[in-house]
Amino acid sequence: MTDTSQPLLYQARSVLEEWGVMGPFDHALVLGTGLGNIIEDVEGAIQVPYAAIPGFPDNGPAGQPGQVVSGYMEGKRVLIYGGRAHYYETGHARTMALPLALLGILGKPPVLLTNAAGSVKSTIRVGSLCVITDHINFSGLNPLIGDREEGRFVDMSDAYDNRLRRRLKLAAIAAGITLNEGVYMWFSGPSFETPAEIRMARTLGAELVGMSTVPEVILARRFGLRVSAISVVTSYASGFEDVPQQHGVTKDITIPAAAGLRRIIRGFIARPDEI
Repeated sequence: MTDTSQPLLYQARSVLEEWGVMGPFDHALVLGTGLGNIIEDVEGAIQVPYAAIPGFPDNGPAGQPGQVVSGYMEGKRVLIYGGRAHYYETGHARTMALPLALLGILGKPPVLLTNAAGSVKSTIRVGSLCVITDHINFSGLNPLIGDREEGRFVDMSDAYDNRLRRRLKLAAIAAGITLNEGVYMWFSGPSFETPAEIRMARTLGAELVGMSTVPEVILARRFGLRVSAISVVTSYASGFEDVPQQHGVTKDITIPAAAGLRRIIRGFIARPDEI
């Protein structure tokens, strides 16, 4: 479902309120493949399945639970989207529009997106974490196509909020975890990239490739939300190694990497915003 009309938006909020989920929230997170264990750190958690909320997507790939979780982390109110729907599942770049629009009426919390990505740079190693500094929308798709309002002309010059990125880096330093930086290139999926496409990505300045996040960043900025994003590097992209790209390997890598990511997220939420 991609409709973000006012009636549907307020229906979704009403259902969440019936479950006891009410804004405003201090932070929001969107969890990628294999990163659902972060939910265990939420105190007083209320969990609402996506299926119960009008307009929310169906469950994503294996490893994503498809639920809204609210509660407290480091004394702050958090709202977590446990799992996302992808363009390659629905054929709609706006597939996460309603969940992100909903944040706009729940206090406009800053959003931290997480994902699994492939590295196109040898120094960004498998199993490491990388904060996204910018993106390249290689797919050419845009979730705002068809939007009739003036707000569709979104400024993307600081799409990945500089202050939020600084907070993430300081949280990583405090946790003793290396946090790389890189530009993320979005491919539509679900097939993995070819070696030639990866050579192109490297030439154009990308350090990471993946099948999500970019539409969500565009939508979040459309709804007036501040955004940051971290990738768990689950493989080297095609052409680095003579190893087939497999989704199952992605899940296997994210599970151990999630421990470090959880520590960064907790430190990030606990830390005050930098001026």
